[in-house]
Amino acid sequence: MRITGDHAELAVEGRLDVRTAADARAVLHEAVDGGRGDLVLDLGRLDSWDATGLGVIMGTHRRAGRLGRRLVLRAVPLQLQRLLVATRLHRILAIEGAVREPGGATLPGSGADAEALPAAGAALPGGGSAPWPAPARA
Repeated sequence: MRITGDHAELAVEGRLDVRTAADARAVLHEAVDGGRGDLVLDLGRLDSWDATGLGVIMGTHRRAGRLGRRLVLRAVPLQLQRLLVATRLHRILAIEGAVREPGGATLPGSGADAEALPAAGAALPGGGSAPWPAPARA
């Protein structure tokens, strides 16, 4: 894992998992503590992640909020977008680009320039269907 950038914009490269979480947390928290305004986290070169890595992102989000800053995710890989939607974390995190909820609704504040998630049950490239169930109707 490699993180480059400054107190306003960082790029994560490689893996963000249990093995790299402590180092990533230290770098991200230092960036949050040392800057002002939005902190953009570019995930375009992120190869893999696990729950611990996702926890680092959420912890950074919470820390930024306590300091009056906002963590903004940029170039979120499609698989991570799916995970954020499945866990409903897309409703909490600021994400650049279009992220769609199951059913195809675009989230408020999402741009139309990013790759959107398919609707629940929609065919995915290479076969298969979207991994989440359709939302229950009350």
